[in-house]
Amino acid sequence: MAAVLLVTACSGTPEQQPPPSSAATRTPSVPPPAAATPPVVPALTVDVLADGLDHPWDVAQAPDGTLLLDERGGGLTAVLPDGTVQEVAADFDDLFATGETGLMGLTLDPGFGQNRRFYTCQGRQDGGDRSIVVVAWTVDAGWRTATRVADPLLAGIPVNERTGRHGGCRLRVDPSGALLVSTGDNAVGTNPQDLATLAGKVLRIDPGTGAPAAGNPFADRPGAAAFAWTYGHRNVQGLAVRPGSGQVYAAEQGTDRDDEVTLLQAGGNGGYDPAGDGGYDERVPMTDPALPDVLPATWASGDPTIAVSGATFLAGEAWGAYDGLLLLGVQKDEGVLALRVGEDGALLEQFRLPELDGTYGRIRTVQLGTDGALYVTTDNGDDDVLLRVTPG
Repeated sequence: MAAVLLVTACSGTPEQQPPPSSAATRTPSVPPPAAATPPVVPALTVDVLADGLDHPWDVAQAPDGTLLLDERGGGLTAVLPDGTVQEVAADFDDLFATGETGLMGLTLDPGFGQNRRFYTCQGRQDGGDRSIVVVAWTVDAGWRTATRVADPLLAGIPVNERTGRHGGCRLRVDPSGALLVSTGDNAVGTNPQDLATLAGKVLRIDPGTGAPAAGNPFADRPGAAAFAWTYGHRNVQGLAVRPGSGQVYAAEQGTDRDDEVTLLQAGGNGGYDPAGDGGYDERVPMTDPALPDVLPATWASGDPTIAVSGATFLAGEAWGAYDGLLLLGVQKDEGVLALRVGEDGALLEQFRLPELDGTYGRIRTVQLGTDGALYVTTDNGDDDVLLRVTPG
């Protein structure tokens, strides 16, 4: 079943030029340049590609147009270019899925067209030990079976073993080809500011080896610090690479206030320090300017939060006035928030996409596909769907 929603926008009429002078003698002149036509706000069409899903967490599109998505409780689904929806068999027997943790971030290798390799971030239970790991997989040409090929690619990410709270975990590839991994703080007060742990960070790793990526800011330090790109985070849920710029933005969920979007810089501090008296003090600011190397927030929700999640940039002339917008999935307020940000990270504009506002419930992921369409997953836990959004 497909849902189609349309919004049309009207452009203003051009200004009338004054009538020519009646004087007998005129001085030749160069006519003024024509006024640029402002981009048109596109009418959006929303189609349901797959339904009956259970907390789909992430989605990626392969060069052949196939969409691969995962579900938090375990499971992979492929949506083929002809619309066929099929299960991709994969072994998740060791999955630790509790609360906010489970099968989470998913992204394709930049060389997927040749190596058919992709990555997941997932909770793991190994006997009595629980953690979060990044796993590398390959999938067969028919999108029937996925096989682990680096298990794990990255190990040792802590997890809240009791509740699964603040498990992260978004995966994206940066312009250099490094794999970015956002990790939650597990609701442990010391984790965000402690470079000796992988929790509460955005990590940057070599997708081939799982080692710290070349150029990491703390590469000369031992242990976990060498993997960190930024630190001081509560629970980054979205990572978006700005096309053509190399900029990476993080979308992070706040406490009872201040969800934030931040332009990341190597070695930067997200500014969250809930250590307090040794507990987990969520009364502290999401971005404390008194901390070293603090990254200022581009946008903050204020009080209350709206529970931002996945993030992506729109790109392409077909998007008209929406070209270049940073989109955020919104869970609590159920929709998609659009931000226009300057090259310096300054917020210029914000609004909600009307076609998705309160229509499909909680939105987990928004992701621009290789075909230029926007793909969206819901997070309602009851007949969730995968949507395709295209400009009219």
